[in-house]
Amino acid sequence: EPTVRTELMEQIPPIAIFLQESRPKFPTAFFEYLMPIVVRYLTDVNNQVRKAGQEALLILLEQDLVAQSDIENKVCPILLDLSAPDSDDEYKVEAVNIICKMASMLSRTTVEHMLLPRFCELCSDGKLFQVRKICAANFGDICNAVGQEATERLLIPKFFELCSDSVWGMRKACAECFMAVSYTTSPEVRRSKLSPLFISLISDTCRWVRQAAFQSLGPFISTFANPSSAGLYIREDGTLSIRPSAQDVNANSCQPSNNITLMSSSANAA
Repeated sequence: EPTVRTELMEQIPPIAIFLQESRPKFPTAFFEYLMPIVVRYLTDVNNQVRKAGQEALLILLEQDLVAQSDIENKVCPILLDLSAPDSDDEYKVEAVNIICKMASMLSRTTVEHMLLPRFCELCSDGKLFQVRKICAANFGDICNAVGQEATERLLIPKFFELCSDSVWGMRKACAECFMAVSYTTSPEVRRSKLSPLFISLISDTCRWVRQAAFQSLGPFISTFANPSSAGLYIREDGTLSIRPSAQDVNANSCQPSNNITLMSSSANAA
């Protein structure tokens, strides 16, 4: 019964946390019994069960309860199978979504070697625009997960493709995450490649794309500033913040914080 399996998935994270806290008594229970269930339900025939399994997996990863070996040998292979070119459309959309969400929770090596090649393929998926849309909306997070070298070598060419996609929602999503992508690149790439690309988005034929680009103009310009002198930095949640100087902090020690936060990306493109 699907409702029973769904309810079971919702109970997996609290059980896993209990087993982790009681690990001396149950040293292998999670890895032997619970993790195989989570992995199996990622391919369940019922979409509600799969959704519950995906949510449970993300919670487990966020709580750092999944061993690195299980991530590389059990979770990633399943997601790569589900996101393969010949995979069912619904499974593929779900797989790319969870790949993007879990990228920030995994080690850079795991993301770069196991998930990045497939992500680059999905950015060019000509069959499903929904897949490209998810890739575009999460592009900044993937860049942040793999770092500057992989971003400039592998991801920037894909970003150019998405910024010129025939579907305006794709271009709008790229405009919204432009600052996060720019922050991951070198000043030279920012100047020579991303600046002309951003100008093309500001001049886009679709007003929704132009509007999103203008909203990202200030955050994009801020990535050209010297962090040490401007006090700009990116938080772990992907937001751009301004750190007040020591002089300002001392002068306003009794006043509320005057930090300004600019979102690097917004909700998925409509």
